[in-house]
Amino acid sequence: MTGHGFFITGTDTGVGKTLVSAALLHAFAGLGYRVVGMKPVAAGAEQLGDVRSNEDVLQLLAAANVSADPAWINPYLLRQPIAPHIAADHQGVNIELPRIRDAYEHLATLADVIVVEGVGGFKVPLSATRDSADLASLLGLPIVLVVGMRLGCLNHALLTAESIAARGLPFAGWVANQLGPDMAAYTENLAALRSRLPGPLLAEFPYTAKPDALSMSALIAPKKLTALIA
Repeated sequence: MTGHGFFITGTDTGVGKTLVSAALLHAFAGLGYRVVGMKPVAAGAEQLGDVRSNEDVLQLLAAANVSADPAWINPYLLRQPIAPHIAADHQGVNIELPRIRDAYEHLATLADVIVVEGVGGFKVPLSATRDSADLASLLGLPIVLVVGMRLGCLNHALLTAESIAARGLPFAGWVANQLGPDMAAYTENLAALRSRLPGPLLAEFPYTAKPDALSMSALIAPKKLTALIA
């Protein structure tokens, strides 16, 4: 198995994991790497013609420069946009982590960089006994944390970092994603996170009403990308 992989998690749902994942793919592709994204579990499917798909998966596909079997990129597509273990239960689906690991290993033979986007936050349940942290541990990939910059982000970010450390996973870095145009004390919150989180700040993504992953990718310094895969 070849390829460098990263697991993208967030301080919560809706904090910009897909934006950051796609931006990382664009940024690595800009440096000449073969890249592919993976969304092991996607909750929320929409009908596009004769097929069902998911908006997050489509964004990852658009940012990749390697073609791969859709079943490897998104092993589990659940209909309802709710907590994945509940959506899976409603659908009669059992999310099996070894199946996801096998799909990842296939992708790793095709690309230099594989960006794996988690679902929800780091500890979101995937079944009655397993959660997203178990998946991250099984894959054993360095973690990139997306911090949704808003009131409460300090506690959420630091608790997530503690949970990542408890799993013995490397903390590759974090991205500050501004979720609104006027967060109070943004600079002070950013400084608090920089002094407390155990990895480097990879980029700051400013608030944009319609964020574009390709444009945001320019905010990730090439030297920080090369450091990630050194």
